[in-house]
Amino acid sequence: MSDRIKQIDFLGVIMWFFRTSLIVAMLWGTIATLLNNPYSARAWTDTIVAGIAQGSLYALIAIGYTLVYGVLFMINFAHGEFFMSGIMTASVFLAVPMSESGYLDAHPVLGITIIAIVTMLVSVGIAILTERIAYKPLRGAPRLVPLITAIGASFFWQYFFRGLYGSKVRPFPLIESVAGKVNIGGIDILKSQVIVIIVTLIMLVGLYLFVVKTKVGKSIRAAAENKDVARLMGIDVDRAITITFTMGAAMAGIAGVLYALVFRQVHFFMGFFPGIKAFTAAVLGGIGSIPGAALGGLFLGVFESVGPGLFLEGLGVLSPHQLKDIIAFTMLVLVLIFRPQGILGESLAEEKA
Repeated sequence: MSDRIKQIDFLGVIMWFFRTSLIVAMLWGTIATLLNNPYSARAWTDTIVAGIAQGSLYALIAIGYTLVYGVLFMINFAHGEFFMSGIMTASVFLAVPMSESGYLDAHPVLGITIIAIVTMLVSVGIAILTERIAYKPLRGAPRLVPLITAIGASFFWQYFFRGLYGSKVRPFPLIESVAGKVNIGGIDILKSQVIVIIVTLIMLVGLYLFVVKTKVGKSIRAAAENKDVARLMGIDVDRAITITFTMGAAMAGIAGVLYALVFRQVHFFMGFFPGIKAFTAAVLGGIGSIPGAALGGLFLGVFESVGPGLFLEGLGVLSPHQLKDIIAFTMLVLVLIFRPQGILGESLAEEKA
């Protein structure tokens, strides 16, 4: 009897109980919510659309994580600061003055385009500077060293821009042509959300075609596969890594502009939580996979938006939408339990092991 007890994997039993309890609680809450149905069809539609828009932002930021990991096998935790730096700079020096002069309302498309270009340039500049100074000297170091360095770089840029622009929350100008709603298929959707979804779709498709179809994209994929072999084939690996950081930071810069259009505020700490959520989205989708990062971002955004009302309302939880972060990370736990490589992640084949 004692031998049988010793053979029991108590940790496995606890994990099995945890998984089962989590799934039962989610199913219980979902059934109770649907039976009671406290929300109208319009409310559910608005929630889903908001989740898609939020997930689109996560997808754009997550691209940077998955690109860098795919090439360097490191988690760039300073990526959220690339997202923050560009839009803060563009807001202070461009968006606010252009709004006060009336130029932004008179020429919204050109004005937003100029803001987006400056935002991307600043984000890319910060990314390249970080890669050259902090990451490049550590490419041969154990993986833990670049990870700690990335966390340090994140704090450095946060407090650098806090000292540069101040710690207060700055309002992003309201652009009249972007305000309000538009009716699509009988559904009223915020114009800012429509812009976010369309721009994200264009950027993700463009990036995917660039990586898959162009010569530069093929060099990046070759460097990600095997850097030594890529060098022997005449590929400039350092250049491929720099381009990878450039593309990821440019996507983060565009995400910063879209974030400002939706939430209309910028501050030095704005990159932290979207950065963590985007990293979660990249892991959900399968880190290292561009389609996976996009799918993971959309999945996380919708789940974060719909989940609190769907799962927690039926359990009698007060203010369920204040617990959306718990819902998001619970989803991450479930995915990692049942599919550790992520939704579109590739399992390590025996011939690659």
